[in-house]
Amino acid sequence: MDVTPLIRADQQVIQSYANGVLKVSGVSYDHAIFVMPDATLPWDVDAASHVNDLSLDHFKPMIKITNDIDVLLLGCGNEMAFLPAPLRQGLKKENLSVDIMDTGAACRTYNVLMAEGRRVACALLPSI
Repeated sequence: MDVTPLIRADQQVIQSYANGVLKVSGVSYDHAIFVMPDATLPWDVDAASHVNDLSLDHFKPMIKITNDIDVLLLGCGNEMAFLPAPLRQGLKKENLSVDIMDTGAACRTYNVLMAEGRRVACALLPSI
């Protein structure tokens, strides 16, 4: 019995993450990205940004699609960090549910949830 999840050919799958490079569906990125099942876009933050440097403005592309996703996974680099309270509260006011984890965990979790057909997206700071 094959238990491999079926993933449509047009869906964005995160293949690898190492040394500041993220590979999604055959394309390598050396900067922060925003990944959804149907697209991968640059995320307009400095690649060296720490979670503490993020503002509500950085999340505008994700806020625009908040009705299309159930959860946004935030990959914050090599180590898990917490969002500053004002940012967390601002995202909550915008009805954006954000789960924060290190980038590797966010990549793996995204792939599993996307393969299950869940409405998921992720914003990834590269692991350096």
